[in-house]
Amino acid sequence: MKDIVILGSTGSIGTQTLDVVRHNRDRFRVVALTCRSNRDLMMSQAKEFGVPEKNCFVTSGTPEETAKRLVEAATVPCDLVVNALMGMRGLEPTYHALMNGTDVALANKETLVAGGSVIMDLVKKTGLKLLPIDSEHSAIFQCLEGNRGRKVKKILLTCSGGPFRGRKRSELENVTREDALRHPRWDMGAKITIDSATLMNKGLEVIEAKWLFDVDPENIQVLVHPQSIVHSGVEFMDNSVLCQLGIPDMRIPISLALGYPDRLENPDRELDLFGEGSNLTFEKPDPETFKCLRLAFFAAGEGGSSPVVMNAANEVLVQRFLEGGVGFLEMQDILWDTVMSHETVKDLTLDDILMIDKETRERV
Repeated sequence: MKDIVILGSTGSIGTQTLDVVRHNRDRFRVVALTCRSNRDLMMSQAKEFGVPEKNCFVTSGTPEETAKRLVEAATVPCDLVVNALMGMRGLEPTYHALMNGTDVALANKETLVAGGSVIMDLVKKTGLKLLPIDSEHSAIFQCLEGNRGRKVKKILLTCSGGPFRGRKRSELENVTREDALRHPRWDMGAKITIDSATLMNKGLEVIEAKWLFDVDPENIQVLVHPQSIVHSGVEFMDNSVLCQLGIPDMRIPISLALGYPDRLENPDRELDLFGEGSNLTFEKPDPETFKCLRLAFFAAGEGGSSPVVMNAANEVLVQRFLEGGVGFLEMQDILWDTVMSHETVKDLTLDDILMIDKETRERV
């Protein structure tokens, strides 16, 4: 029996995590939950899974209050913290969960995008597990499991291409919020769906992969794969390629992270290789139209404070786009200018990262 804490239990990943627990009640016990504002749903979850009210945290206050409550939740005694938070607020609870001696199942990209060096140093020092929940990083993790110590030639990171796959920049001038939120494959929250539309989501995953798998950005190749069946892969030095396939269902990587090293039985449908899995295609991304992807590769190569600034600016601009304050292309142009005008600072502490993040948000 594993005791688990779920940070962000009312969001997409959080609710699907509870669905996995629901089918495996003999293996998992939920001991703490957090939500941003949907207290009613969280308390309903708490009642169903027997979570004490004192371990149910609402995190809708000031940034300082939110950080405090999330750290409190992340340090509730347990075997595994599931970080299903959205945005930069996921960094501090990840850090403190590891400091508290707890393994983390990570769906929060920003933890490694902004704090990769700090977090991975902590993982190495403590020997704790940082288990990826993103389908792409879970796929890479699975491909590497039986190949410990074998040199990797290339990480193959797939993406669906989002709702604007194949379009040129001139065709995106009048994109609306509603257009950008129509993802062809995955049902996700608004922020990550917009990031998928700009390909920033894939850019964030490039930086995440760099830290998780200790590879240089130039050894990460992004493949547009519209069917979302091949979730990612690895090419080894002998040119052998291993990939992980499955239906586009986040409960599969979630269940792997929760049950690791075991695989849990999945009661839902399996991949039909004679149906949806019979025609798999791959395309090169268009970094000129979707320049957020190109920007992320630049920030990954720069390291230090560049990814922190990129992530902070992107979060602010995506929210402004969702509110109607900036256009789709304008959002990306401002982001590009913000990162390119930044002078990179190296060797950051956690406090440095949080300060740069705050300053960038205020400036943007």
